[in-house]
Amino acid sequence: MQFPTNAAPGGNAPVDKSDLIKDGSDRTFMADVIEASREVPVIVDFWAPWCGPCKTLGPIIEKAVLAAKGAVKLVKIDTDQNPAIAGQLRIQSIPAVYAFFQGRPVDGFTGALPESQVKQFIDRLVQAAGGVPGAADIAAVLEEAGQLLESGDAQTAAALYNEVLGEEPENAAAYAGLIRCLLAADQTDTAQEMLDQAPAALAKAPEIVALRTQMDLARQAADMGPVGDLERAVAADANNHQARYDLALALYAGGQQEAAVDHLLDIVKRDREWNEQAARKQLVKFFEALGFKHPLAIAGRRKLSSILFA
Repeated sequence: MQFPTNAAPGGNAPVDKSDLIKDGSDRTFMADVIEASREVPVIVDFWAPWCGPCKTLGPIIEKAVLAAKGAVKLVKIDTDQNPAIAGQLRIQSIPAVYAFFQGRPVDGFTGALPESQVKQFIDRLVQAAGGVPGAADIAAVLEEAGQLLESGDAQTAAALYNEVLGEEPENAAAYAGLIRCLLAADQTDTAQEMLDQAPAALAKAPEIVALRTQMDLARQAADMGPVGDLERAVAADANNHQARYDLALALYAGGQQEAAVDHLLDIVKRDREWNEQAARKQLVKFFEALGFKHPLAIAGRRKLSSILFA
């Protein structure tokens, strides 16, 4: 299975402000708003130079539109210079904001709203147009992608992760999710390449650190002997720390994380200094790979602390 990744280092190219925000007029309204709204929602800000609230609202809308990275556009119309459209829309006070999509008005408000409400307004527009909206909705997309990946549909999950990365190129959860999709599709080399080329802003994110540790553990486990042989070696000699250590790695790679943690804890309990504290160090890697909020990691750290500080 092959699927594209658009998570190239450095993310998307910056959007040109002039493509997203422009001054409109009665004469250009049809092209700037009605026709343009066939592609993306267009917000129209009706204002005037003498209007104090307009001066407050204008920069807030511009900031939110730029943050949407092309998902919406903004047209600003001075009602003193262009009264015709304002009259047709029966605008009686300003600032007045209308949103157009597919050639017709779909939402709007009057007065100077705070930044949070302006962002919610734009998020609704983006969602109505079928795009990826704001942070809360991105979280929902990430959750859906995770569920799809867990159910075995790596292809669809990857498409969702790519969609999020198109909006937020430095979203660590989406970047890590896409790598997990590659691993699920046995595209290990591509996954490793993505991991190695993670942008600096993501390289130390917990999700990326955990993946890096997971892949390191997988490579370590590949050199371990069969689980059955290792189990027999440990049963024959409980103090065979090397066999128990190797067994822990093999079990972890086979999905038996709890048993793996228990074996390493047993080594620490018997001889915490063995092989320069290799068991303790490996436990830290296990917890890192699981994620430090994972229940097994929390319980394991508690047990390790009780052994070390007993």
